[in-house]
Amino acid sequence: MLKALLPGAIWLRLRDQRYIVQEWFRAASIRAALREQGFEGLAQRLTQIVPDITDQYTQFRVDTDYLRLKVRAMHVFQVAMVNAALKIIDTERRPLTVVDIGDSAGTHIRYLQELHRDVQLRCLSVNLDEEAVKRIRGKNLEALHVCAEDLGALGIDADIFLCFETLEHLTSPVQFLRSLSENTNCKVLVITVPYVARSRVGLHHIRTSSPERCHPESTHVFELSPDDWKLLFMHAGWSIVQNRIYLQYPRRGVLRAMKGHWRRGDFEGFWGAILRRDSTWSRLWAVSSRRLAGISGEGSEA
Repeated sequence: MLKALLPGAIWLRLRDQRYIVQEWFRAASIRAALREQGFEGLAQRLTQIVPDITDQYTQFRVDTDYLRLKVRAMHVFQVAMVNAALKIIDTERRPLTVVDIGDSAGTHIRYLQELHRDVQLRCLSVNLDEEAVKRIRGKNLEALHVCAEDLGALGIDADIFLCFETLEHLTSPVQFLRSLSENTNCKVLVITVPYVARSRVGLHHIRTSSPERCHPESTHVFELSPDDWKLLFMHAGWSIVQNRIYLQYPRRGVLRAMKGHWRRGDFEGFWGAILRRDSTWSRLWAVSSRRLAGISGEGSEA
């Protein structure tokens, strides 16, 4: 209604001011969250290692102070999860092979190689986007152009697989997870996904009837709660060693009021898990499938 009542120029000016105020509060919320969750020091270290993350993605540029802070904070959480994973596995065996699935710029590889020089990491990035692969190779890093769901069938092995903000973009996350569990000998898989309290299907371009062509990098298919992701992990041949939530707002202080704002307009935060291959539940599904196939076969012969 306000837009209809005000002259166009005034409305645009008010809208721009509203965005400026919103971004200020969002940035303040993230900074407070980093301090409260003990990530402030790591954030400074990662900024020193890779100062410029403008070209982190192929579909949009991280070209404002707010976006740089938001993306960097997410990187901090993801790297913290990898640091925890390295404490779990035997780092005496060197070098360790790390495969980053869905990597769009080689940024995490550069973080990890600098932070863990003593471990001698051998790193490979994987992406379906050919432009991302070219960008990573241009930084003298190794990258493979392949669909994530096909990775397990290629015989690529790793000590650690990384999968940051990728699962929610896949149309077949169970197939992807099961393939890695059954066809590789990896020690751990480190995953982060958007945190939502209640599961939902994404596909927001369909919800909004957008006529523009969508891209996997910017399209979420499944946005699941941690409890539902846990069930899928077990079904696909994994068990959880550790998990943690990173919130984009502090739990204490005035800025905790930003919780509702993040929930409505973005995500409250991100959830991460360190997984170990475990067929306890996945093998039951395989037995069930064989039995069903046998029953089906008997019926057709009759």
